[in-house]
Amino acid sequence: MLKAKDIMTRDIITVSPTTTIEGLARTLIEHKISGAPVVDADGNLSGIVTENDLISQNKRFHIPTVVRLFDAFIMLESPGRLEKEIKRMAAVTVDDICTKDVITVTGDTPVEDLATIMAEKMVHLIPVVDGKKIIGIIGKIDMIKVMMK
Repeated sequence: MLKAKDIMTRDIITVSPTTTIEGLARTLIEHKISGAPVVDADGNLSGIVTENDLISQNKRFHIPTVVRLFDAFIMLESPGRLEKEIKRMAAVTVDDICTKDVITVTGDTPVEDLATIMAEKMVHLIPVVDGKKIIGIIGKIDMIKVMMK
């Protein structure tokens, strides 16, 4: 049975939380990758950032729907979501747009579990970790290569 350590990419391109948005875009283009793990100064995984994060930074601003009921105005979306959207659009660094709650696996995770995680959680990059240290990364292309064998 194949495991994450058997199919993961070991030569990992990472970015730091302080990497600029422009620097991130340049890294993704130069290395022809769809995303990168975000690691802190100690080399610990602190997030993940993808092309989708860059694209969503440039989307149109959605003005929340407000309903007037008697003398009160009720916002139909949470104020927290609005604040998060504004922060993302004004982002300057990777830390402003990256996903901090990262789904990770260990080297011993079976490939079938990886496929399930990718399909059910709708993630396209999964860091392989040993503790807080990243030892590899698995993308959709790695899973497709396994299916071709």
